[in-house]
Amino acid sequence: MVFRIAALLFALAPVAASAAPPSLHVGSDISYAPLEYYAAHSKHVQGLDYDLAQAMAAQLGDRVVFENHDFNSLITAVNRGQFDFVMSAMSDTRARSKRVDFVDYFLAGSGMLVAAGNPHRIFNLASLCGMTVDLQRGTSQESAVAAQSKACTQIGLKAITVKRYATDDEALKHFLAGESVAHISDYPVVAHLARTLEGGKGYVVAGRQFGVVPYGIAVSKKNPKLRDRIQ
Repeated sequence: MVFRIAALLFALAPVAASAAPPSLHVGSDISYAPLEYYAAHSKHVQGLDYDLAQAMAAQLGDRVVFENHDFNSLITAVNRGQFDFVMSAMSDTRARSKRVDFVDYFLAGSGMLVAAGNPHRIFNLASLCGMTVDLQRGTSQESAVAAQSKACTQIGLKAITVKRYATDDEALKHFLAGESVAHISDYPVVAHLARTLEGGKGYVVAGRQFGVVPYGIAVSKKNPKLRDRIQ
């Protein structure tokens, strides 16, 4: 009898050990609807990036666990091994691709959210000279607005006043409070906000999207094997 019980336990042990697949830890700034955000009144992550990661996990045979992190230091974090990869609506730019490898998966540009009726007549970045805008620190939008502000002063117009915040949600709060005339973010984000804020009647997207680039999944250059698995 003892032998049979021991044999049974031995047979079951591999099943128990393999029940939970290994986990891949994903760094993400979870404040960026509709790409990655928390469901209302919970810590349940949802959004395009999260759904795509789950589909990838099914192919990889691993679990993916999203962990919230400041966007501005995500690349530093993945390079020091805090995360296996980053998935956070991150634009694959030349500067970033020098620091990490990217697996590109989506094309998107930037956009500007303004009050309904567009009272300040904003249609492109050049329209912002002398105005106040808000955005998330460390984003491609910050670089684009800085370049435009310099162009404004070179032709004798006033610079753009830029309010920078740690998260897109925080920047949006200041815009909704009337502290800026435009909230600048990724085009999918401002399009989502225009459709959902105040029942889709209070705000609109000004002009067309600009600076279209790929979104990329960022992997440390020290981990080409994982990069290739994701690809």
